Amino acid sequence: MKFFIFILIFLTSISASTLNLSMSSSPSRLNPILANDSASGEISDWLFNGLFKYDKDGNITPELASSYEFITPTKLIVKLKDNVLWHDKVKLTSKDVIFTYEQIINPSVFNSIKSNFNEVQSVKALDDLTVEIIYKKPYFKALEIWMVGLLPYHILKDEKNLMTSSFNKNPIGTGSYKIKEFKTAQDIELIANPDYFGGKPKIDKILYKFLPDPNTSFLYLKQKKLDIGGLTPMQTSRQIDDNFKNNFEMLSRPSFGFSYLGFNLENPKFKDIKVRQALSIAINRQELVDILFFGYAEVCNGPFMPGSFAYNDNVKETKQDLEKAKQLLKEAGYDEKNPLSFELITNTGNDIRVNTAQILQYQLAKVGVELKIRVMEWQAFLNTVVHPRKFETVLLGWSLALMPDAYPLWHSSSSKLGGFNLVGYKNEKVDKLIEKGSVTINKDELSDIYKDIFKIVAEDLPYLFLYIPDSITAINKKIENIEPAFIGIMHNQKDWQIEE
Repeated sequence: MKFFIFILIFLTSISASTLNLSMSSSPSRLNPILANDSASGEISDWLFNGLFKYDKDGNITPELASSYEFITPTKLIVKLKDNVLWHDKVKLTSKDVIFTYEQIINPSVFNSIKSNFNEVQSVKALDDLTVEIIYKKPYFKALEIWMVGLLPYHILKDEKNLMTSSFNKNPIGTGSYKIKEFKTAQDIELIANPDYFGGKPKIDKILYKFLPDPNTSFLYLKQKKLDIGGLTPMQTSRQIDDNFKNNFEMLSRPSFGFSYLGFNLENPKFKDIKVRQALSIAINRQELVDILFFGYAEVCNGPFMPGSFAYNDNVKETKQDLEKAKQLLKEAGYDEKNPLSFELITNTGNDIRVNTAQILQYQLAKVGVELKIRVMEWQAFLNTVVHPRKFETVLLGWSLALMPDAYPLWHSSSSKLGGFNLVGYKNEKVDKLIEKGSVTINKDELSDIYKDIFKIVAEDLPYLFLYIPDSITAINKKIENIEPAFIGIMHNQKDWQIEE
């Protein structure tokens, strides 16, 4: 009998499936409200769940919530699923929601999401599985803010200092995977949660290999020591062979971010919209995409991402028109005798940006514009150029959330020093639309408002919107049931299987 049990255990162990991933930096705190770095956020996402999540198409859907209802535009009732267990098998209750909220707004807990909850007036439990949330006013991110992972009240209720708690290294969540052990700068192993409310994942383990050097990560991928990994356009186009393509499927989709040339709109040169229009049609964005990304990017023509509710399909891509550009420059007072000249500043450590600046310099020279390039170390660039607004133009990029918030980048009040409206963009109509959108809980109405914002900002040209790089992922062909979607591939990971 003992021999039979040993054989059974042995067969089970050799059939256990493992998904091999990599991380380039070590997580700092495996706590969903303190996960400020990308590694902490990625690992925490496996371990914790929020009341809501995005579905594969980027729409909000319940996660730990079973249902929700706006009783009024400012009163939200959320019912919790009654089959959710923490990793230690204690049942999830409304106490956990209240406790998580109290920790987020706690002045002694330093996190990056506190401001998202400024519009929350109160959160209280109506019973063990029902929560009432009251907002100070209708709030367009009323549901999104509750995508943050919940914390266990029963474990942390007596914790004196969440910032230094041992919980941050030994987390207990409700997620589809549990952590086996966490040591800084080492591999991290996650084990499938047999009690997961959505059903146990079909892949038994996830092993994150700690690979700080991206070249090592690429080498591991080529050696099939990783099952999934990101690729650069250069690697995809020039550095993989047929053997790699036989083993891996390459999936490419637009990333959630764009790069831009930003004008200092307080500078007299750029107050005249004809100058900005001339520069916009003088450049060839498709050429940038082809040269810099080997085609693994798309032209950007506005402030929100294609495929999102905020994107305006009616705003067409700007095409290069050198003769019209020269005409507009002449109307603005610039010609061969008095050429437009300005400086573009960007940062070191980003070859794509430096190369972008050089291509723009070449393109603009065709219409008689002299572009001077200055490249600076990142911190010096931020502290002496970007933050104090001491530039003519800058080359930068933004990463955007699935639920874009126009306020930080495009509202005039955000143009003050310290705000993210770095170029000093001011448009009263846009301000009013942003303010109207911030108190709108109807997503269709919000979509219409943001499409209007998109159109106005695109026409005002505070930026030259340049390109949206692709996110390129190599995936082991032995993994079954992957469903590529707007938000990526991980949305149905629970259903993946690895063919042995």
